[in-house]
Amino acid sequence: QVQLAESGGGLVQAGGSLRLSCTASARTAHTYIMGWFRQAPRNEREFVASINWNGDSTYYADSVKGRFTISQSYAKNTVYLQMNNLRSEDTAVYYCATAARTTQEPSQVGYWGQGTQVTVSS
Repeated sequence: QVQLAESGGGLVQAGGSLRLSCTASARTAHTYIMGWFRQAPRNEREFVASINWNGDSTYYADSVKGRFTISQSYAKNTVYLQMNNLRSEDTAVYYCATAARTTQEPSQVGYWGQGTQVTVSS
């Protein structure tokens, strides 16, 4: 069992920035990909960004390209999500996630974090 510990959510004004962090308790085949999903009220959980262990392969949802940057520290088993130029529509609970292979489907995620709230005020 892999535990994911998230931090960094909060309240920010539109145009502001936040940085999310997620540390995995162990490295397994199911943590080869680490990333983030988000879920707003009354919406389905959606993919945000992902990165592989090497840090040389990243994917982003179209809605966050150019504003969010995902990175990772192999030594710390930690993934980061730098969120700039935040918009009200970015308001959601953000979930750290791991998977054995690149995916944008919640059903293929191996482990989930507990979620951290990001609220962007306009």
